Amino acid sequence: MNPILHGLNEVDFPPLAEVRKNFKVRWYRCPIERTKLRELAQPSDLQGLLQAVGHLVIWAATGLVSYYCFSQQLWWGFGLALVLHGIVASFFTAPHHELCHTTVFKTKWLNEFFLRIFSFLGWTNFHVYRHSHTYHHRFTLHLEGDREVVLPETPTLQILFMLQLLTVNITGGLQSRGLIPTLKGFIQIALNRLDNPMNSWGPELYAGQRAEGAKAVRWARLVLLFHMAVIVIAIGIGEPILAVLISGGIFISNWHRYFVGVPMHCGLRSNVPDFRKCVRTITLDPITEFLYWHMNWHLEHHMFVAVPCYNLKKLHRVLADDMPETRTLVGAWKEMRETWKRQQADPDYEYDTPVPTTTVKDRGDVNPLAASMGGISPSSWSG
Repeated sequence: MNPILHGLNEVDFPPLAEVRKNFKVRWYRCPIERTKLRELAQPSDLQGLLQAVGHLVIWAATGLVSYYCFSQQLWWGFGLALVLHGIVASFFTAPHHELCHTTVFKTKWLNEFFLRIFSFLGWTNFHVYRHSHTYHHRFTLHLEGDREVVLPETPTLQILFMLQLLTVNITGGLQSRGLIPTLKGFIQIALNRLDNPMNSWGPELYAGQRAEGAKAVRWARLVLLFHMAVIVIAIGIGEPILAVLISGGIFISNWHRYFVGVPMHCGLRSNVPDFRKCVRTITLDPITEFLYWHMNWHLEHHMFVAVPCYNLKKLHRVLADDMPETRTLVGAWKEMRETWKRQQADPDYEYDTPVPTTTVKDRGDVNPLAASMGGISPSSWSG
């Protein structure tokens, strides 16, 4: 029986410092020439700027249209523009994710600058995320070391949850940023309560990591101060709609981000050393792929984290012969829903993705660049 079904609190895991030191996953990675991987892993300031500035320009444009329609009392136009603005804002978790890996820009300060911009606007704490996400990549879906994604997950279509995603997300959920849990989480961290900073993590994430915890606390306070200032200024100048558009956008119309984000791991196998079995790649339309920062090529990202997001499609073509069949968004949801239904009768069931029979056996991490995770690991980690 999968222990998560009985609650994490009943599972006795060693301290995470010990896990980092002693638990190694010998990941299978598809064969790729070192020179080709080195070429694909080269970041570009130009491509990074096109991606980051482009996302911000789209967000600003939908915000300006929303503001204009609101000020002119064009209510149908305002409703449509606000929905589009919320969709664009809800994808701010994607640049936060990519910039945390520090692989987007060749120039380091550009990466850190845009990381903070998107973290302010997207209500995210990159200090917590870098800490958590390093475990997720090292030990993907191995519960001993990864509690950022814990299976099984429920790809729900429950009507009340869908209603929130289509309007204003209050309570949140899987791949869904709710107003209440987001505020609660930031306030808890700002008050130096790091016992449950995100997802399924408990106090173990920051045990023995006081310096890293202090960074998370400071950033949480800055984000709260930023949004308090936005709200006070917006009300003070008689334009409260600006607070809705700047501070509230990420909680509006989350449905598209939800449908795109859930397939990355849901329903797949846990505790296996093959990313092809525990990560799913899907194809998307060009606009959604841009807003998602190309993270639909998620299997490629996990296998070779050092490759910038805008090169993942090229990486996919290089690895295609040794990769599983790429799913469509609709196909992935059918697969997840069928898996979830089977799990109601058989809780241990996980979808076993077919992979090519030509797989090279036991390659492991033979190339240091292949195993690199960019600059995401906290500086205080020694193991």
